[in-house]
Amino acid sequence: MTTYIGRPGDESAELQSLVVREKRTIARDIAQFVLVHPEGAELPPFTAGSHLVVVTPGGLPRRYSLCNSPSERDRYVIAVKREPDGEGGSASMVDAARAGMRLEVSLPFNYFPLAEEASSHLLIAGGIGITPILAMARTLAERGADFRLEYCTRTSEHTAFLDVLSQPEWKHRVRILHDGGDPPAILPFASMLARREGEAHLYCCGPRGLMNAVRKAATEGGWPATALHFEDFGTSDFDAAEALGEGEFVVRLARSGCDVTVPAGVSILEALRNAGVEVPSSCESGTCGTCRTRLIEGTPDHRDYVLDEDEQQSSIMICVSRAKSPRLVLDL
Repeated sequence: MTTYIGRPGDESAELQSLVVREKRTIARDIAQFVLVHPEGAELPPFTAGSHLVVVTPGGLPRRYSLCNSPSERDRYVIAVKREPDGEGGSASMVDAARAGMRLEVSLPFNYFPLAEEASSHLLIAGGIGITPILAMARTLAERGADFRLEYCTRTSEHTAFLDVLSQPEWKHRVRILHDGGDPPAILPFASMLARREGEAHLYCCGPRGLMNAVRKAATEGGWPATALHFEDFGTSDFDAAEALGEGEFVVRLARSGCDVTVPAGVSILEALRNAGVEVPSSCESGTCGTCRTRLIEGTPDHRDYVLDEDEQQSSIMICVSRAKSPRLVLDL
């Protein structure tokens, strides 16, 4: 039976069984996994910025970015940071996944693609956020495109892919900075992003503090929203109480015509579950995109780190976002 764990109607959430061909430690608390077809067949194609939903050995579905080049059709490569304070998904992968084990994995899909119209590309990564950024860098290098990569990590031992990015071919493209956990202290985002060169596009993935600093500096520097691309897979602390805020509102489900009240302190996702409506979700912190839902009517209060400004007109992440209007109408 086909199993879906992505957005409703998203065919890329169909699961396939892949084998862990290789597992190795690439930095402190970070393991790299090479996934292959059990019969050695070619894998479905992907583009830079894509990610997979992996059902971890503990049974929890989690999203992991592909970090190898899309030109490689024989394998998917992901890197997982063990989060001791998480819900067990990353710990299950790092502790329990082994070479030879089969894992259920979605087809690749991409909320974080490269902009084909860009004249140049500025890539900014923090910590494990290097994973989709590395795939982008590899793709751009293969194309001979104009790009540079700024990579912030706590220390050298926390730096994933340090051996790869230290190779001579990356010397003039990549800068690795060790910030002790405070990227803005060592990387001057305000001056770096004070001016946009031509049709440059910016891509950022990493902890919430890094994302906030980059977004603020780029916005103040006059970068248009269409040139800013962000993705965050829960590598930062998240204050759920702050995100939920106060105020009761109603969500109307357009397909059934039912109304669901969302009380103060309760997420839309939780209110729907309490009403017996099952909706796909994963991180539940506004960072992965699994619960992305089409918005039909109403004024949302967006609190996620997935949607670009233009996407906010028609979509909402129901795990964290709320309403500024008394009612939202969703395509559910």
